Amino acid sequence: MSIISIVLVVFVAFLAGLEGILDQWQFHQPLVACTLIGLVTGNLTAGIMLGGSLQMIALGWANIGAAVAPDAALASVAAAIILVKGGDFTAKGISVAQGVAIPLAVAGLFLTMIVRTLSVGLVHTADAAAKNGNIRGVERAHFIALLLQGLRIAVPAALLLMVPTSAVQAALEAMPAWLSDGMAIGGGMVVAVGYAMVINMMATREVWPFFAIGFALAAVTDLTLIAFGAIGVAIALIYLNLSKKGGNGGGGGATSNDPIGDILEDY
Repeated sequence: MSIISIVLVVFVAFLAGLEGILDQWQFHQPLVACTLIGLVTGNLTAGIMLGGSLQMIALGWANIGAAVAPDAALASVAAAIILVKGGDFTAKGISVAQGVAIPLAVAGLFLTMIVRTLSVGLVHTADAAAKNGNIRGVERAHFIALLLQGLRIAVPAALLLMVPTSAVQAALEAMPAWLSDGMAIGGGMVVAVGYAMVINMMATREVWPFFAIGFALAAVTDLTLIAFGAIGVAIALIYLNLSKKGGNGGGGGATSNDPIGDILEDY
């Protein structure tokens, strides 16, 4: 890996750490972080595939009250680096990197707890500056807290990049089959939870027919992703045009402005 690639990977890791708190540009999301690392290391396809798999896992991660979710930023960055250093861009290599990402997310949770604890002191510093009317002091405290969050991901990424590629490959090759296969199976089961959450969000009378159509079209192997996208856009436009017409449609028994919904309601 070249020096430029290493610098760019650390920069992406820093942005992912910032976005884990800001949520402005979503750099911490696996699909974005893994894709960017794959791009700067010359392995864009592998990065997208890993990011897509991890994204389905991260759909189930959310902060609930005072409970902080596993850290998607460290999991994404570290798993992508391991995948690139491992050099195995097959489905098995991606599955192993995906399985490694889960314990890394727990480690990232420990790191973010440390940084959040340190940030408490910065909050008191900002409060004291605010009482004195020192706006620059308040801004400085905020920027230092964000810097710590970025370093929380950038430093482990830099340390991981310092590990020789041969050592990473040797560690992955030394991994017994039962462990690598188990991690792949476990990661696949967690991904199923993400799919279930997506389906749960789609569970409305108006959307279920489109899900059934997509499920049936998925069996047609001759269609490309562009074709699927064109079909999806066409169906969405048809649905929107029908929804705009609305009304009772002359039937007199409709209860909403959505004719498709009224038909499904009759069922």
